Amino acid sequence: MSNDAHASTPDETEEVLAGGNMGEVVRVGVTVRRPAGEWTPAVQRLLEVLGDAGVSGIPRPLGLDERGREVLSFVEGDNLAAADPELLWSDRVLIGAGELLRRLHDASVPLVDAGLLWRSTAREPVEVICHNDFATYNLIVRDSELVGAIDFDLASPGPRLWDLAYLAYRIVPYAADAPESDELDRDARLRALLDAYGSDASPQQVLAVAADRLDQLETFTRERAAETGRSDLLEHAAMYRSDAAAIRRRLGERD
Repeated sequence: MSNDAHASTPDETEEVLAGGNMGEVVRVGVTVRRPAGEWTPAVQRLLEVLGDAGVSGIPRPLGLDERGREVLSFVEGDNLAAADPELLWSDRVLIGAGELLRRLHDASVPLVDAGLLWRSTAREPVEVICHNDFATYNLIVRDSELVGAIDFDLASPGPRLWDLAYLAYRIVPYAADAPESDELDRDARLRALLDAYGSDASPQQVLAVAADRLDQLETFTRERAAETGRSDLLEHAAMYRSDAAAIRRRLGERD
């Protein structure tokens, strides 16, 4: 990670970006600033490795600013989660997301045994560096095409299916808060996502991991609610619990 400070000039205003559940994230000119921690060198090394492997549409690491915040390049485009349902649920975006996740995972393999300090706990079996929040709200679209992914702060070593299952939860989708998705053929979309990634996992395996992922996410979100006093996080946690139960009922129907 570069030690060069990227100072803000007096005429550059800070624009608070949406999200930022792990700390305030702001845009300053063509850069993004976010809280740094002991995990930041690992995240910036990951971004360097992905960039060197030719993965496009991800932030470039730019060291720290004068306030000790992590500095990243701003990925131009719009948040997929805020897109019109026609684009959000399009087949090309679904396929593009699966393909992008596969590229990220494959490029990350050299860091699996690098001994880096990550923010999130590693999860067995360790196969790749998981993004750990690869979802519609961290995907970027431009000119109606998926162009990249952001927010790698929670990355850590883990199994490919951990990321893939959460992506399925958000983009197939199985999340209760997914807008205008009632008419989607979820079985077909899950198969298409697995094909796009190139996974040999069965739909049942993906759904089982998705339910486990939501169990973990519920616990994590309740802990964050206790730390921050944010009641909205408790609402999210309740949704994760309900959605995990719905996925397990779906699995039961398949047996």
